[in-house]
Amino acid sequence: MSRYFDDLETRSDDQRAADLAAALPAQISRAKALPGYEKAFENVDPASICDQASLAALPVLRKSELSKAQAGRAPLGGFADMTRPGITHVFQSPGPIYEPGSNGNDWFRFGRVLHAVGIGPADIVQNCFSYHLTPAGIMFESGAHAVGAKVLPAGIGQTELQVQAAFDIGTTAYAGTPDYLKIILDKADEMGRSLNISKATVGGGALFPSLRQEYADRGIACLQGYGTADLGSIAYESDAMDGMIIDEGVIVEIVTPGTGTPVAPGDVGEVVVTTLNADYPLIRFATGDLSAILPGQSPCGRTNMRIKGWMGRADQTAKIKGMFVRPEQVAALVAKHDEVGKARVVATRNGEMDVMTVRIESADGNSDQYGKSIAETLKLKGVVEIVAPGSLPNDGIVIEDQRKYD
Repeated sequence: MSRYFDDLETRSDDQRAADLAAALPAQISRAKALPGYEKAFENVDPASICDQASLAALPVLRKSELSKAQAGRAPLGGFADMTRPGITHVFQSPGPIYEPGSNGNDWFRFGRVLHAVGIGPADIVQNCFSYHLTPAGIMFESGAHAVGAKVLPAGIGQTELQVQAAFDIGTTAYAGTPDYLKIILDKADEMGRSLNISKATVGGGALFPSLRQEYADRGIACLQGYGTADLGSIAYESDAMDGMIIDEGVIVEIVTPGTGTPVAPGDVGEVVVTTLNADYPLIRFATGDLSAILPGQSPCGRTNMRIKGWMGRADQTAKIKGMFVRPEQVAALVAKHDEVGKARVVATRNGEMDVMTVRIESADGNSDQYGKSIAETLKLKGVVEIVAPGSLPNDGIVIEDQRKYD
């Protein structure tokens, strides 16, 4: 098995710049032809956008704008041409917001992510990302196919069946959220089953050092991928475990949060991504995630730019148990109950597991009535704490992330 997925990973700086100078104007031309970009790109000459410096002059596209556009132009707001044969699926993420995609030709570019941890033709991947509406399951399945691996489309839940399937077919690799693998392994221990999983590629949440070490102690190499439903793969770890290497199919900028202005090298800012995917040309798409550029190249020999990895959110949105919880969802929860003055979501850890606590200001001390609303509105179950009216801090915070990432 080759150390690198393809020759793109080891291009020289000059070759990568020359390739970008050819690819970027073509991508801007595709975007300009779409109704969603018509107004913003009206006076843009695609030929003039040929590097990161010129790209930075274009406006940032935020998810909120995409969502509003989709409300008026079903299903993708004029930001994709649904007649393109490369688009075979439409997915729904919380919001709701819709994304195009495909389960063929490694459309989301996760083959690079799986290859980096050593997954290849000899492996069977237990894919524990969701296949229901969201694209995560297909992202990793198509990535597995790109490296020649077989896939057990497991999704999440039914842990005893997951263990039995992994044991029966000899699963060798795992794809899923960082903490769900521990649930499977612990259940296997409880059932007296010895599993053959030796490789894991994880995403959808932070991989805490203690959890990575626990997997290493079990003989499992575990590396992270970083991507979104809209953009596909953005960056990934290699065995050097020294930052995250930018995917070859995107351009990443780090900007001052809330603006499109690039920060000084090494400063923390918001991750803004431009894709080179011809089917869905998102230009300067703001992820809401924080990171920083690392100087130099990875010791593994891959030459693309690196970032430090996920360092939190530019807004109050938090990813809990692999799902985003957004301030507008908390507002919708409050609006459902006339007697509720405020609500505050607090994200913590219990061992290696995320915990969501929802503190609700209410004179009614019955927490049971709010559990269903929380599950419906936030798409997650959480611990409910009733607090006295007026007792939550008046600091504008509705989602408080108390987890530590170092």
